Amino acid sequence: MVNPNDFNNPVIIDVIIPAYNEEKSIPYVIRDIPDFVRHVVVANNNSTDGTKDAAEQEGAVVVFEPQKGYGKACLTAMAWIEKQKIQPDIVVFLDGDYSDYPGEMEGLVKPIIENEADMVIGSRAKGQKEAGSMTFPQVFGNWLATTMMRYIHKANYSDLGPFRAIAWKKLLSLNMEDQNFGWTIEMQIKAHKKGLRYTERPVNYRKRIGVSKVSGTVKGVIGAGYKIIWTIFKYW
Repeated sequence: MVNPNDFNNPVIIDVIIPAYNEEKSIPYVIRDIPDFVRHVVVANNNSTDGTKDAAEQEGAVVVFEPQKGYGKACLTAMAWIEKQKIQPDIVVFLDGDYSDYPGEMEGLVKPIIENEADMVIGSRAKGQKEAGSMTFPQVFGNWLATTMMRYIHKANYSDLGPFRAIAWKKLLSLNMEDQNFGWTIEMQIKAHKKGLRYTERPVNYRKRIGVSKVSGTVKGVIGAGYKIIWTIFKYW
């Protein structure tokens, strides 16, 4: 594996974790993040539990976003990073429910460090999934969305996985806008349309800690599915 700190000019990597009521899981996520990461930025998306305190106790930077929305939380974290005197080279997005394996981060950043890609999607479809870690709506939704992107946009993806790495300047060039469930697919479609070099790496996936805010409710499944399909046609 490539360690960013092995280079003459160390690669600066920040991590963004959007989080809503992840008090029980967020400490495990932060503890498993590799030491080469500079800032772990947790976007507290108006949580009503102890997410903020739990994240800060593990050394994370916590920014507050009162408006609920996955994309909105990510945008708030990006705004904090933009204000830093020294900008990162790479940003990694990671969920706060401990369903991803943060230790696999080196595999995601390696192609970017070696100038082989601008964006790397962690593909759960290509990795090993713990039984019950993804619901049928999640599996079907990923298949439908990636199939539609392939036929409509000619974009070749196997997953909309939240665990992903992207060169910071390339991310800024995408002018991300979505404030909710369309965030991940907006990034992938825009990256394709703008000619970014993207690839996928297999990542493993396990049952999350707690109940999913999306796949755990009928309202969440319908809302996310509608927004994803709407986003696909929006950028057609």
